[in-house]
Amino acid sequence: MSKPTYYITTPIYYSSGSFHLGHCYTTVICDAIARFKRMDGYDVFYLTGTDEHGQKVQQKAEAAGVTPKQYVDKLYDQIVRLWKVLGIDYDKFIRTTDDYHEKTVQKIYEKLLASDDIYKSVYEGWYCTPCESFWTESQLADGKCPDCGREVKLQKEESYFFRLSKYQDRLIKFYEENPDFISPKSRMNEMINNFIKPGLKDLCISRTTFDWGVKLPFDPKHVAYVWIDALTNYITALGYMQEDHSLFDKFWPADLHMVGKEIVRFHTIIWPALLMALDLPLPKKVYGHGWLLFGNDKMSKSKGNVVDPFVLSERYGADVIRYYLLREIPFGSDGSYNNEALLIRTNADLVNDLGNLVSRTAAMITQYFGATIPRPSGYTELDRELISLCEHTLDKVRADMDNLSAPDALADIFAIIQRANKYIDETTPWTLNKNGDKDRLATVMYVLAECIRFAATLLTPFIPATSARIFEKIGLPQPDDFGGLTRFGMIGEGVTVNKGDNLFNRIDVDKELKELDKLKEQSAPVEERQPEIPEITIEDFARIKLTTAKVLSCEKVAKSDKLLVFKLQVGDEVRQVVSGIAQYYSTEYMLGKTVVLVSNLKPAKIRGVESNGMILCAADGKSVVFVTPEKDIGSGKEVR
Repeated sequence: MSKPTYYITTPIYYSSGSFHLGHCYTTVICDAIARFKRMDGYDVFYLTGTDEHGQKVQQKAEAAGVTPKQYVDKLYDQIVRLWKVLGIDYDKFIRTTDDYHEKTVQKIYEKLLASDDIYKSVYEGWYCTPCESFWTESQLADGKCPDCGREVKLQKEESYFFRLSKYQDRLIKFYEENPDFISPKSRMNEMINNFIKPGLKDLCISRTTFDWGVKLPFDPKHVAYVWIDALTNYITALGYMQEDHSLFDKFWPADLHMVGKEIVRFHTIIWPALLMALDLPLPKKVYGHGWLLFGNDKMSKSKGNVVDPFVLSERYGADVIRYYLLREIPFGSDGSYNNEALLIRTNADLVNDLGNLVSRTAAMITQYFGATIPRPSGYTELDRELISLCEHTLDKVRADMDNLSAPDALADIFAIIQRANKYIDETTPWTLNKNGDKDRLATVMYVLAECIRFAATLLTPFIPATSARIFEKIGLPQPDDFGGLTRFGMIGEGVTVNKGDNLFNRIDVDKELKELDKLKEQSAPVEERQPEIPEITIEDFARIKLTTAKVLSCEKVAKSDKLLVFKLQVGDEVRQVVSGIAQYYSTEYMLGKTVVLVSNLKPAKIRGVESNGMILCAADGKSVVFVTPEKDIGSGKEVR
């Protein structure tokens, strides 16, 4: 019998700048759902990726002095690295610059043209470049973009239009017949009242004022509107209109599109209408979750309130960040991030509850039974209460995950952990050992080990690395499914625990908050923290030796997300230089490049790696670009 299928997607992330904790929020949630469904017997396909076209990307690339492709390649490297750090287990990563995607987008436009669902006209209206969104006068908020609050520009250009108005009645009927299509319910009301009832207007779906996009095959001066390009990734990634469309046949329609609330409109009005025009089934559910707030503002690079997930993960471990996002944020509503809440939640749940239970149990089994989990001698009513809790928790967690409520799921799992800690206090194993009651002590230890097995299995989709460590400690392989949760008592004879190190160590919250404040100051945007620099004389400048250098090799510095170590050809000499540009350039991209080196800088050790010079870079607070000669002039040449 074949497994039921489950297709889940995150929005593909816009390649316009650094990625922050807000991006991680959606992706970690989807990863947990996908992992849970796999363990629960589903054949899962989890899609994520990057949205790499559009006017904003082209403008940022021009400002950085690179081509749009070079710009998005760098950001692609960054987000793939971030998902690896956070343990995101996707099935496919799509880039909208992928050749197969671009060709399929062109086929989709041709199909829409053939069915008379698109036509050429002139667009005149308001456009928000940061959001890549068109707005009518009535939709603006105080003359600004209603999504991001930034300035909009009046645009007039020849464009192709999609007959969105044609699908208004069909959309309303679909909503009525599928009341759970948009969740939470408030998002459905917002779409109907703010967009459908006022009347849908035909949608501009091509641009001519820039060229970084998918060119329309029947009119190459036009490029596809970035949102049509982006939305269609959900079907192009599965092979729609391609030679191998087996994944599309198997997984479409999607079970869940998980999106931020600011892009619900695109996914619940434009996307369904486009699918109707293509005569394709519509997705089963679009969930528009709230924003991750920092203070009272949406977490956003443009607002300068970014929390760096690389720094947090390196400092506390990826599972700490995953757990906080999944447990602390009320899903569907806006949630607030602050460092103190992260540290307090970590101490309370991961150190005190989970870590304490595992450490105490492993230590007692080691002390009382030579590290071998003993066999139970018979259960009391107290034992059976805890056994019943374990055996019924999977059903509760399954219901929580069906409702897309990871916080409730984790609360139900931690009910086992918290009850098991209380059980230790109630049974007092140290007293049983002192009194020589080995049979009762053996049962207590076995019940605790089984509670840990149940909890660790259920925690696997949420904090997988920690779950793996727990199974190592209790001497069992980490399971691939929930089959072992059908009944209590499946730990066999001869299983040996490994006490080892603590899962988590207690954090001194006050001390750590001060350290994080220091890190925040050090990582503040350049323009915010540059001191006033005094004037210098020509003699002062003459003391700085600038030299061209060619990159022979480039590698990442171990245990650092920011540092690259270069071998540079400087004339007849080879220099080793460390530079903090790993977040902006991949190692492959830098090979063979010519850079400008401050070559008489005093040698220094950075993260234990010797550096003999400094690569000259320019920064605007949002991006960093290395300085390079206009044309090849060779290495070792003086720059003056």
